[in-house]
Amino acid sequence: MKYTAGVDVGGTNIECGLLDELGNVLIKKKYPTNPEQGADTILERIALTLEQLREELGVAAEDMEVVGLGIPGLVDPIAGISLRAVNLNWSQVPVAAKLTDLIGKPVFIDNDVRMYIYGEAVAGAGRGHDYVYGITIGTGLAAAFVQRGEIHRGHRFMAGEIGHVPIDHVNFTCRCGRKGCLETTVSARGIAQQVQTRIVQGEESVLRAWFADVEDIQSSDVTRACLAGDDLSRDVLEQTGRELGRALAWVVPMLSPDVIVIGGGGALAGECIIEPMKDELNHRLLQDYRNHFAIKSAELTDDAGIIGSALWALHQHKPRFRDH
Repeated sequence: MKYTAGVDVGGTNIECGLLDELGNVLIKKKYPTNPEQGADTILERIALTLEQLREELGVAAEDMEVVGLGIPGLVDPIAGISLRAVNLNWSQVPVAAKLTDLIGKPVFIDNDVRMYIYGEAVAGAGRGHDYVYGITIGTGLAAAFVQRGEIHRGHRFMAGEIGHVPIDHVNFTCRCGRKGCLETTVSARGIAQQVQTRIVQGEESVLRAWFADVEDIQSSDVTRACLAGDDLSRDVLEQTGRELGRALAWVVPMLSPDVIVIGGGGALAGECIIEPMKDELNHRLLQDYRNHFAIKSAELTDDAGIIGSALWALHQHKPRFRDH
């Protein structure tokens, strides 16, 4: 049997896994990124971790075919370079070449969200669909489009930054420096910020009693409060879902997906966000689009990144893998 490796590189944690050719995770390990140590040290640790996993599984070096990495930020997947990853403090890092030297195997890289959505498209909630549009609601908001097993990257590999679509009536300042980006409301950070702002302005919420300092409120706390019947939390999540629905009302006519997959930590709010999103989306779409696509929650949870990275690398290494 041949094996492939998937690596999900984040600003906080890195997850490495070994998989079979069908995308089953056989063994994995998660550990802190420690970005202050620099790119070379991080890549050396990845190489060492993959070697340890291979030895624990009893896999011979020659049986591990290929390695795939999902990396945050702007990536040149053709040259194998991390162009800019702010959370890692990486710029122009030749990741694929460096890691190939360390491991002795072909290495393929791409943006982490594209790898997450690719995993969902071929092995998760989008499996069996030809046109998969996926969104991750995390610290920020990003998306990817997988068409018949191929990733749409766009000019300069920058497709998918739906989080930076400008929204006129939103006044929060985004991490990019502009005001009104969609992800300032539709993201885990945005959800928490909306609730914090409204509590400071005097609105009542059970969260006021739960937290001495409103700045400690996280999106997961908002979901918990919503499920406990808190009106403010429910209203924020409903408005967040409707904001996302309005954005998707532009996406659906342009790309015509047959499934939209919603993932990321912020998506754990579930129906509190998804139901108002569906309602808003259907209200704004032409009849020809309604009921002709599905909306699904991501299935692979924390493993989507390593599964997508591994299967994409295998797909690049063996293009006929798309027929499996």
